[in-house]
Amino acid sequence: MNPSQALPAVLEKIDADLEQSLARLFDFLRIQSISTDPAYKDQCRTAAEHVAKDLSGIGFATSIRPTAGHPIVVGKGDGASNGKSPRVLFYGHYDVQPVDPLELWETPPFAPRIATLPDGRKIIVARGACDDKGQVMTFVEACRAFKAITGQLPLPITMMIEGEEECGSNHLFGFVKDNAGELKADLALVCDTSMWDSATPMVTTSLRGLVYEEVRLTCADRDLHSGLFGGAAQNPLRVLSRILAAMHDDNGRVTIPGFYDGVKDLPPDVMADLKGLDLTPENFLADVGLKVPAGEKGRLLIEQIATRPTAEINGMIGGYTGEGAKTVIPGQATAKVSFRLVGAQDPDKIREAFRAFVCARLPADAKVEFQSFAGASAIDLPFDNPALAKTRAALAAEWGKKALTIGEGGSIPIVGDFKRVLGMDTIMVGFALDDDRVHSPNEKYDLTSFHKGTRSWARILAALAG
Repeated sequence: MNPSQALPAVLEKIDADLEQSLARLFDFLRIQSISTDPAYKDQCRTAAEHVAKDLSGIGFATSIRPTAGHPIVVGKGDGASNGKSPRVLFYGHYDVQPVDPLELWETPPFAPRIATLPDGRKIIVARGACDDKGQVMTFVEACRAFKAITGQLPLPITMMIEGEEECGSNHLFGFVKDNAGELKADLALVCDTSMWDSATPMVTTSLRGLVYEEVRLTCADRDLHSGLFGGAAQNPLRVLSRILAAMHDDNGRVTIPGFYDGVKDLPPDVMADLKGLDLTPENFLADVGLKVPAGEKGRLLIEQIATRPTAEINGMIGGYTGEGAKTVIPGQATAKVSFRLVGAQDPDKIREAFRAFVCARLPADAKVEFQSFAGASAIDLPFDNPALAKTRAALAAEWGKKALTIGEGGSIPIVGDFKRVLGMDTIMVGFALDDDRVHSPNEKYDLTSFHKGTRSWARILAALAG
């Protein structure tokens, strides 16, 4: 029986086994796999062993790979193959964020429970319920159902579940590079993203890249008395403020030469979808006390936060900032500046263009030093990728609504390595919601997200295998 023919029985199996699936998720959630705290090193190892044992039980050949940090679980499943099915690599993580402040949790964070919200939604509450244990288990449970009905996976699948995503994935990138031949597949799958809302599925088709710079501008060799030197001495705070303010014009566009090289407009059909969304300043900015979008004029709000590049001043300091008054002209001023990149923008070129922009505006008696903290390219899934069309159709069949294709403003660095090192595009489908309290006390995952998320992955796998 091919995966598409088996799909109705697989979906019935998922429905019938929901309670058992929740029990398995709860066992996973009880493990205190806090990766950033050395006190939980053994618990992280326990979580890796738990994942490996679970995957072994559904036919994956699993191994726990040591790193200089927490181990990575690799599981290989041959699955059905008709010569046309892609080989896929699924990525997720078993580690979780710290639970502080503990006193704000309504119940212990590693004692998972089902609760009911005032609007009637049933939710799973625990640290990791959404990020990323619940999301990972939607995929694992879909594989389990196929195995139970057909005796095999619907297509060749390699699992890579790491334990350091919440503390920077420091050892994952080297692991992928060192094991590229083993991990390379036709397509990567990631379930660490979100839905548009509780009823509307979404495929994340782009992630913004990042350039992060520190600028240190020095004028005098020490802080100066503003009464004695004011009016004659160059003030680095004034100089730096003027330079950074010049990065944007009155329409919100970045003025750094060459900044928009590689930035393309979205296809008309995608723009039409975005225009139909109910994303307004009132329902996006009002919660943080703002009213007016400050990005490029003439661009939709969703474009400003997801698919257009940005330049932001993240911090600025210099001179005296303590209590009371101290009348000084500072000798030095420092700013941290970040750029979110899209499309084919080159991080190295953006960095050099920014530095040239600053240096060109330096007056006499001012010198500058730069430090780079980050540089990563943006990730774009081609809109004509056949796997994207199949995934959208599968999601629409499950949720009864068109699946949106939307870029996200943040970054998932490993997705970039999947492209650069392994040569694979990535399909990013997740079932998180805006109110899931990820990284916060009382983290939750909607029961519907878990249940229909599992059904969604079953449909996607059948479609890809088709």
